[in-house]
Amino acid sequence: MNAFVGAFEAKTHLSALLERVERGEEIVITRHGRPVARLVPPAPAGQDAEGLTEQLRLFRRNHPMGALTWRRLRDEGRSR
Repeated sequence: MNAFVGAFEAKTHLSALLERVERGEEIVITRHGRPVARLVPPAPAGQDAEGLTEQLRLFRRNHPMGALTWRRLRDEGRSR
């Protein structure tokens, strides 16, 4: 379960919030009642590049880009 904390409170009590996150809690920071950020514990040490690569592959499978390719997008950004 996430705890919700306003931005002002997060700013003034960051150390205490970080201690809670170190214990495994996730904290959602809100601004005017809307979520804008999350404080979460770091990924386990076993979450390496292979795990992240697999997550990207799954994302790509579930979000087709049609005629676009990653290479084309990359190259387009380099030409500017």
